[in-house]
Amino acid sequence: MSFVSLRNGKRVGDYERPYYVAELNTSHFGDLSLAKKMIDQAKSVGCDCVKFQSWSADTLYSNSYYTENPITKRIVSKFSLDNDQLKDLSNYCRSVDIDFASTPYSIEEARFLADECDVPFIKVASMELNNLPYLQELGAWDIPIVLSTGMGTLDEILQAVDIIKQAGNERLVVLHCTSIYPADPKLIRLKNIIGLREALGNVPVGYSDHSQGIEIPAASIACGACLIEKHFTLDKSRIGMDNQMATEPDEMMRMIHACNRVYESLGGPDRELGQEEREQAMKMRRSMVARNDLEPGQVLAEDMVEFKRPGTGIAPSSGPFFFGRKVTRSICAGELFRSSDFE
Repeated sequence: MSFVSLRNGKRVGDYERPYYVAELNTSHFGDLSLAKKMIDQAKSVGCDCVKFQSWSADTLYSNSYYTENPITKRIVSKFSLDNDQLKDLSNYCRSVDIDFASTPYSIEEARFLADECDVPFIKVASMELNNLPYLQELGAWDIPIVLSTGMGTLDEILQAVDIIKQAGNERLVVLHCTSIYPADPKLIRLKNIIGLREALGNVPVGYSDHSQGIEIPAASIACGACLIEKHFTLDKSRIGMDNQMATEPDEMMRMIHACNRVYESLGGPDRELGQEEREQAMKMRRSMVARNDLEPGQVLAEDMVEFKRPGTGIAPSSGPFFFGRKVTRSICAGELFRSSDFE
């Protein structure tokens, strides 16, 4: 199975322990103190990484869009984080031992994250899947890329991956994603994780979740998802961009616990029996038992035996080997046979 080493040495790989990313998006509402509280909570519930958004009014929408939608510019400006704030948050994450990442929307923002914040990877949003010049530029850097694929066809995904690889970057993680907020389960198509893995070959595949609840992320682990990204908030009752569909700390903790339980249960494709199950077989399987009293020298016939627990004697599958043979001792009805009981 495929894996990628992040810049900090952490390994992200198919069917390995998932790497959990809390997507803070704008649920900090531009408040740095609230953002730090969110970092603390994400750390406490078991997340490996917190991810912010690196955008400004200049990098997100065109001027013509703002002219038609003036309120959007005010919202974007209010919720955006400048470089000083992002640097502060990256330092804070380092102090509490949780990874810091962000999604840039321009080359300049990506370069700041790479050079000044030392992010373990660059996250590329689904909307950039067909932004080939942008992908080519990022691919030329020696930095792992996590690429979301919402709204993308398989051909677009393959083209994006090819562009990044041709630029020289093999450290790539692709995330299956459904870019609906929130996403109805019928739209999610978790088996796409398996399909993408088959189509992409040596690229590990994770899952960026926009569903509500914890069941679907947990189910994605059974498909081998290497990374789980989930929107995170301290209070989803607040009105904000995607905040109502985000996950609060208690629910995030339950999700991680559920995902880890699924991961622990996977095992490998080879059929193996552990010592506990072998011992259970001795208790629960059946053994050959005398149906009636037998004397030494009697020839054992099939109608003289039955099969009962425990499984410590002669197994039913071995019974025919002993039919027609003489017993060597007195055996009481209901007694287990031993192989030493026969000539």
